[in-house]
Amino acid sequence: MDIGLSRVYELASRSSRIAVVGAIITFGIFDLISLDFPLSGQIIIAVIALLIGIPHGAIDHLITIPRESHVRFISFIIFYVLLAIAAGFAIATWNQIGFQLILVISALHFGFGDGAFKSEWNESRGIAKDSFPKLCTYALPAGFLPVILPLTDPRALAALNRINPEIADWSGSLNQSLRNLTLVLALVGFLFLLLIKNFQSSIDLLLLITLSLLTPPLIAFAVYFGCWHAVRHTARLVPKLPKAISFAHSGNSFKAFLSAVIPGLYAVIGSIFIAFGLMVFRPEYFDTGLLWTVLVIIWALTIPHMLTTAKFDLQLFK
Repeated sequence: MDIGLSRVYELASRSSRIAVVGAIITFGIFDLISLDFPLSGQIIIAVIALLIGIPHGAIDHLITIPRESHVRFISFIIFYVLLAIAAGFAIATWNQIGFQLILVISALHFGFGDGAFKSEWNESRGIAKDSFPKLCTYALPAGFLPVILPLTDPRALAALNRINPEIADWSGSLNQSLRNLTLVLALVGFLFLLLIKNFQSSIDLLLLITLSLLTPPLIAFAVYFGCWHAVRHTARLVPKLPKAISFAHSGNSFKAFLSAVIPGLYAVIGSIFIAFGLMVFRPEYFDTGLLWTVLVIIWALTIPHMLTTAKFDLQLFK
């Protein structure tokens, strides 16, 4: 049992829930008063939320390879960067296929990452971890809900056309089938979690369902990525960083969390410069706007980040 670390996980869980509830209430009010939130405003909020989420995956090199081994450390960084560049080039070149593949990869990464967060939180409280089948009943809907539901929402068409027309028809004739399958998966998971009295996870699924159904698609995904997934993953970095875990053990949960954010802030600045640079120097790939460029960068980084994170997730699921 690690009370200090448990409080960090609790802070992350509470903060992510507050952000999602805030988005649900805000746009619920807009619906009640029949106020349309302009797409341009949604894009601005989405860009900000996505940029907020970038640091959580920007310190993989610090937590994966021991700094004492300079050769392995440098080799890891080179491989990481080259893989991200290759992924970004593929997505930017083959927009629709790249988009479809990254959606599946991202959904699995999100869901099992959130499941790993809960396992680590339980471990810090001395609670036995769930079996892999039980974990899947939460992880699969938790990952696919914030990805599939917003992107199969009829309101998403205008947003996707604005971001990049080539991905607007990504789901084709399967649009409604994908939506129904995701809703069934979520309902089964929610009822099962209630049945086994896992109320914390059932509440989280209910929040993700509501966010994905009621808020505009762009907002739903951006809020999930920047204020839910990134926040919870950042909490998982705390025990891997000496300074952060020291703050956690001293009872300062916020400083512990902040210590896991600061090392990755360089990636936000770098992503902004890269995004503008790509739009200027490679307009044939990135002439559809800043949001598409930022999304391509994030998706490109997701590939090596997912592989790095999977190393820690698999240890928890054994």
